[in-house]
Amino acid sequence: MINLKELKDLIALMNEHQLVEMELEREGMKIRLRKGGPGSEEGMVIERLPMSRAAAAAPTGPVPVPDVPARPAGTEIKSPMVGTFYRAPAPEAPPFVEVGQEISVGQVLCILEAMKLMNEIKSEVKGRIVQILVDNAQPVEFGQVLFLVEPT
Repeated sequence: MINLKELKDLIALMNEHQLVEMELEREGMKIRLRKGGPGSEEGMVIERLPMSRAAAAAPTGPVPVPDVPARPAGTEIKSPMVGTFYRAPAPEAPPFVEVGQEISVGQVLCILEAMKLMNEIKSEVKGRIVQILVDNAQPVEFGQVLFLVEPT
């Protein structure tokens, strides 16, 4: 059986590696996790699949790991809350930061809207923006990596 913490860890792993679907077989149980796609409701679908006794008893070999592009090295700046990510203070305004830009401690990097409140997310490190991992106006989860920063 799978517990809630393991399920959350699997979902985080899917998000981290941008996987759309994942299957897990363990202790005679098979579970498929699948993100909603175009034309479907947003969210995660969890299916408990039937397994034959032979399949449950059969030894399993190593599971192939998909080729996932390596993320550049750097300090991760994660979302402190669930909300909507905004790169700029207003739709017509320029973004707070761009890739390659030098940033300082306390500099505003983005805004997260949560429950109609706009929360400025400030840098806790000095460095250079290596990658922005979220598109403007996209929902983010608690702990989701928003930026990669190369400390200077």
